[in-house]
Amino acid sequence: MPDLLLELRSEEIPARMQRKAAGELKKLLTDALVEAGLTYEGAREYWTPRRLTLDIRGLNTRSADLREERKGPRTDANEKAIEGFLRGAGLTSIDQAHVHSDPKKGDFYVAHLVKPGRAAEEIIAEVMPGIIRNFPWPKSMRSGAASARPGALRWVRPLQSIICLFGPENEETQVVAFDVDGIAASNVTYGHRFHAPEAITVRRFADYIEKLEKAKVVLDADRRREIIATDAANIAFANGLELVEDEALLDEVSGLVEWPQVLMGAFEEDYLAIPPEIIRLTIKTNQKCFVTRPAGGENPSDDLALSNKFILVANIEAKDGGREIVHGNGKVVRARLSDARHFWTRDQGDLPDLETLQASAEKFDLNLKKPLDQRMAKLDALNVTFHAKLGTEGERVQRIRALAAELAKVTNADPTLVDRAVVLSKADLRTEAVGEFPELQGIMGMKYALLQGEHPSVATAIGDHRKPQGPSDQVPTDPVAVTVALADKLDTLVGFWAIDEKPTGSKDPYALRRAALGVVRILLERGVRLPLSSVVEDLDLLSFFHDRLKVYLRDLGARHDLIDAVLAASPSSGPSGHLLLAGEKREQGAAAGTSSPRRGEGGAHAPGEGGGLSANDDLLMVARRVEALTAFITSEEGQNLLAGTKRATQLLAAEEKKGTEVAASVDPSLLTLDAEKALHAAVTQASTEASDAIASEDFRAAMEALSKLRGPIDRFFADVLVNDENQAVRANRLALLGLIRAATGTVADFSKISG
Repeated sequence: MPDLLLELRSEEIPARMQRKAAGELKKLLTDALVEAGLTYEGAREYWTPRRLTLDIRGLNTRSADLREERKGPRTDANEKAIEGFLRGAGLTSIDQAHVHSDPKKGDFYVAHLVKPGRAAEEIIAEVMPGIIRNFPWPKSMRSGAASARPGALRWVRPLQSIICLFGPENEETQVVAFDVDGIAASNVTYGHRFHAPEAITVRRFADYIEKLEKAKVVLDADRRREIIATDAANIAFANGLELVEDEALLDEVSGLVEWPQVLMGAFEEDYLAIPPEIIRLTIKTNQKCFVTRPAGGENPSDDLALSNKFILVANIEAKDGGREIVHGNGKVVRARLSDARHFWTRDQGDLPDLETLQASAEKFDLNLKKPLDQRMAKLDALNVTFHAKLGTEGERVQRIRALAAELAKVTNADPTLVDRAVVLSKADLRTEAVGEFPELQGIMGMKYALLQGEHPSVATAIGDHRKPQGPSDQVPTDPVAVTVALADKLDTLVGFWAIDEKPTGSKDPYALRRAALGVVRILLERGVRLPLSSVVEDLDLLSFFHDRLKVYLRDLGARHDLIDAVLAASPSSGPSGHLLLAGEKREQGAAAGTSSPRRGEGGAHAPGEGGGLSANDDLLMVARRVEALTAFITSEEGQNLLAGTKRATQLLAAEEKKGTEVAASVDPSLLTLDAEKALHAAVTQASTEASDAIASEDFRAAMEALSKLRGPIDRFFADVLVNDENQAVRANRLALLGLIRAATGTVADFSKISG
């Protein structure tokens, strides 16, 4: 089967666009080929800073013939109808049509049409110009003399050449002829722009990749990445150091070079007095270089102690061994570090306009003798906007402050330390270090807090209040930090929900999914018992939390149906207590009319009254129920109980749907058979034991109590006819099934469990 080699070589492709662009090219072309009737065995994309390449294997030489039957008029139709049929079918004579018979409709004409398949080369030449012209670059440009013409080609950077070769693996390949804006497809490419600028003629992919390698181009991005990572680690090791790994930077750098050359540079040790986070970001952001640390640390990715050596990746195999490249990079690094040291020093000094900050200082109980307090006062005095509909940063801090005071009662954190941490949590937004590197928000606040003598828990909370930022980020551990992090995220979620800025599809501009998952992780991983309904007024937002809980539990291996079954169970009996409803203070920082309805004032539901939600708002308890249910339902005993319980609940639901009378409660005097008497006694006892176990949050014991129903349920269905002719007996037996549903429903809705 023939193969197709395609290369689109341009002046430059930004690193952040390369992987996605290569994937888009593969999808666009393979979709077009399949739509045209071709099939292929496999396709792989490649990318470098200057080229997108596709290697498509086992492509058909031509598309299959298409056969179609087109129904025409009856054989006794008028001439105009027959002529229209002939034109539409492309026939020149009615003799070319076939006559089909239908018992009801009589005889009618049918055209048997055959559309011959086309050569693969013809199809490729037809679809490629459109793919190139309409390629979905995030940003593109016109270039050259042709750019002045209407409809001129737009490409991310000037497109320089196209390779398009088609043919069998062991025979000669042919150039698929087409052109785009005067750039004709050929079998010629070029290697490294400095080391091998001469033209290279290629025949097929194996030949292409081999010749590129000789021309100082490593086509495979994963291999370039591996070369950089290995060489960087080896150079660091040879100098008694360890590389501080950075996967994102490694991906970016591998997209900046075609022939990676790893070198080591250095800067003066005096700069190590700057916080390591600033050093690392300065070198990474400005020079795309890696930092190193002294060897022997417990965690190679730990950057708490850096060395003055950095790793850079060049795209040139320099004749002087890279000395000039290292020297040039070193000059820039030192200049940037000098700027960083300036920011670091200025942030520890006094602001020039302290007299204008007194009102803000009094509002937040700030000490204007302390630099970080000054920055918080400045943030408030400037009325820096958090969101147009949610007020200023200062107003937001006041909301978080009030919420955190209530949350501290749940987390058992020191309320004085919590308040101080909240007040200073956003202060570093006015520091020069964070102004230069927004990624350091929180981290710099923590460092400045320690410098001015804040309690360690306060400093930690400032540094951790935005955590966790992602699945690999750790959850805060200090009770003060846990409290502030929860308050910060809950204020964000409730606020944006109130102004109807909810995530839609793949769009989540305010990272609300991440914030909700952060709340879930904090509650579960730190064992925090928080009744969310005391904070969250909107059942839609409670549902959003449930969705994030499902994501978290599924990642831990929990079954989808078991999570849904627990969430659909009756309200938990866990602890509750009044917390500050976010809406009670929202008017201080939000525009008028943005607060959501208060519970009981419209839009909210009592447990089980719509919205698809029960009052399962204690996520920690939900998770523990899922854990216990998972352990039980995977056992033979659990499977048997599930089968019996489902039979009971399904029968009851079917009768309820038909309007059959169900007694309000079980009348023991109407229980005449031993099996129904035994079931009633077993359900009564199991319900009591399960309720007591749930009250003490021993969900395994609750499941064990319910498991005792297995035998009585099986015997009941074997010996008892539920739909007895006596209406009172039937209603009583259905009520007995209702007791089974109620008993198991205290843990989960068994009807939602599959299997």
